[in-house]
Amino acid sequence: MRKLLLLVVLAAPFVAAAADRSQPPLFFREDWTETPPNLPVTDADLTNKDLTVSRWGPGGSVIKKSFHDNKPEDPYYIWSGLCPGTWAVSLRKKGAMVDLRAGKVRWRSKQAGFRELRIVVQTADGKWMVSDQSDGPADDWRVREFVLADVRWRALDIEKVTEGAWVKAPDLSRVAEVGFTDLTVGGRSAACSRLDWIEVYGVAVSGNTSD
Repeated sequence: MRKLLLLVVLAAPFVAAAADRSQPPLFFREDWTETPPNLPVTDADLTNKDLTVSRWGPGGSVIKKSFHDNKPEDPYYIWSGLCPGTWAVSLRKKGAMVDLRAGKVRWRSKQAGFRELRIVVQTADGKWMVSDQSDGPADDWRVREFVLADVRWRALDIEKVTEGAWVKAPDLSRVAEVGFTDLTVGGRSAACSRLDWIEVYGVAVSGNTSD
C-alpha cells in the first residue's frame, strides 16, 4: 500500500503537466450583452471589449443578436434565420493573434433544419479557412468542443462565404480571427443556426498593435 501511495505521489506532477498540455489557455470568450435584440449584431453587442466583430457574405447584414423575454432561460444569441444569402461572423482580439496548433474551440449552440455550424479562421497572411467538422441540429442548447488538431480545413471565400479546395498543411500558428458559419441561407426558426457563446483556447502571440 505504501509503495502504491508513493507511486501516486511521484506520478502526480506528470499527470498535472499532461493535463496542462491538453488544455491550452483561454484566449477569449464572447457571450453577447444582455441588451435588447439588435439587427445586425455590432461591437455594441460584445461583452468582451477587447474584441471586434465582423459580418461577412451576402447574408451578413442581417445577422441578428436575438433574445425572447417570454421564453424562460432564453439566452442572448446570434441568429441566422433572416439571412437571404450565405453568411459568417468572425471575432478578432485587438492587438493579438492566437496560436491554435494545439487549440480548441468550444461553443453553445442550437441548429434547426439541416444546418451545420462550422468554425472559420483567418490566418496572419489574410487567408480564410472553414472546418470540416461541424455542429448539427439539436432540439435544445448543447455545448460542443472542437480539438483543432483533429480538424481538416477547406479554403473559404469570405466575401461569398463559399468553401473551396482542401488546404494542405494549414498554418494555425498565427490566427487573426475566429468565427462561425453554416455556409447557407437562413430559413427563419425552422432552418437556422443559433450561437449562445463561444470560447477560443490557444496561446496568445503578438499581432497588430495599432488598435
